[in-house]
Amino acid sequence: MENVTYSYEKGYGVKNVNFTIDDAEFTFLIGPTGAGKTTIMKLIYMALIPQSGVVTTGRFRSDKIKKRKIPFLRRSVGMIFQEYHLLRDRNLYENIALPLYVIGTRHSEIEDRVENMIDQVGLVGKEDHTPDELSGGEQQRACIARALVKDPEIILADEPTGNLDPITSFELLKLLEAVNHEGTAVLMASHNYNLIKGRGHRIMEIQQGLLRKN
Repeated sequence: MENVTYSYEKGYGVKNVNFTIDDAEFTFLIGPTGAGKTTIMKLIYMALIPQSGVVTTGRFRSDKIKKRKIPFLRRSVGMIFQEYHLLRDRNLYENIALPLYVIGTRHSEIEDRVENMIDQVGLVGKEDHTPDELSGGEQQRACIARALVKDPEIILADEPTGNLDPITSFELLKLLEAVNHEGTAVLMASHNYNLIKGRGHRIMEIQQGLLRKN
């Protein structure tokens, strides 16, 4: 589904990277801080355009996409960040519902979809809480719900457990695996090999601008 072939200069000079993520696949992207994991994520949802080569996300190609079409691409991509990026002046329900309003979902559908997501990530009863009233793990679960609520084809999780303790990190990983079992592809970046090893998923490692596929 997501095909990435590109050259991009970041710290180590221009390097060639080539990989494909299949429908409903769970893939880990590992590497030390600064290796280029976030750059790859940004290329997939086209916040960056490669200097050479092509990134294909669904039906969109980086060498042909018009700037006005990028928001349509991002409807099929759910983003989860290490820094939660929740709106502090809105409660949990409003944060999760926001993407649906942005893409013009009918108001009659929004309540059911948001409530379903809140239940799926285990945050029932927290709907009226603001981000400051939630723990780090709860905020990250809210981010997963916000990414999922628009029914994306792929989730891009950029170091989603980086600010969490080991137990909460493992719970978040299991939640992403459950999402994947329902048919959503997941690409998760991490520098914590101990968390992800032995999970039965493909692991790609990036170091000094070069990608090694395990």
